[in-house]
Amino acid sequence: MVALLRMEKLESIFDSIKDFLSYRIYDSDTVHLSVSTFLTILIALFAVTLVLRVVHKLVTAKLPEEDKNKFISIFGFLKYLFYILVVATILHSSGVNLTVLLTASTALFVGIGFALQYLFQDIISGILIILDQSLHVSDIIEVEGKVGRVFEIRLRTTRALTRDDKVIVIPNHKFLTDSIYNYTQNHKTTRESVKVGVAYGSDVNLVTQILEEVATTQKTILKNPKPFVLFEDFGDSALLFSLNYYITDSFSDPRTKSAMRYEIDSRFRAEQITIPFPQRDVHLFQNSNTAEH
Repeated sequence: MVALLRMEKLESIFDSIKDFLSYRIYDSDTVHLSVSTFLTILIALFAVTLVLRVVHKLVTAKLPEEDKNKFISIFGFLKYLFYILVVATILHSSGVNLTVLLTASTALFVGIGFALQYLFQDIISGILIILDQSLHVSDIIEVEGKVGRVFEIRLRTTRALTRDDKVIVIPNHKFLTDSIYNYTQNHKTTRESVKVGVAYGSDVNLVTQILEEVATTQKTILKNPKPFVLFEDFGDSALLFSLNYYITDSFSDPRTKSAMRYEIDSRFRAEQITIPFPQRDVHLFQNSNTAEH
């Protein structure tokens, strides 16, 4: 008798749980959302989160710290993508007519599609940048005439610090659609140059010697490869030279160039070598008829 009462009590509990799970939270002609469907969605989302965490740990276990930070953005994007897929699958298996919902929301989705066009373009570009390692933190890049050092690569944007300590935010799709200079793509060493013109009649060998000596006074310039001077051209008003040198920090190169220009000007003054300003010959012709009057 006691066992029978216990069985009836258990059956009553199971019936109550069943009734609770089948309770309709939202009910319409096309959408029937019950408590069981809602709980299934929560459990599935929790499971997806755990699985992605395990995959994230396995993938990034042997990666450098810099690359680990890059994959955080990718897994964040994948997490939300899987969330959407899981919710849509559960709703569909629960009898929710997603086709009706999608059809009714066509105009809304078209508007959202246009609004999110560049967003997804940036996200896909960000994933490609991270995966193919075409850009790294601390790379020196030139975008639209501005030189900056990359300090953060996100899924949608890349941030760089310019030489005047301003942050430039670059949408990632620009790295795929525009031509962008990466000064340190292959290595950190870059070749830079300082150009100068001297007056015609100057001792070109002395000019070359002075420029080479100026390069050796700068601590930031590498000794190997050795700096060299090029006699570039015969200009309209000057003999044109360029002092070419190699450095490992092209981001701070303007300071090096400024210091060398000070030194070049001082040495040229001491050796009486003139840096000419642009000159033009102007010829005036007087009309003979006007002169008679």
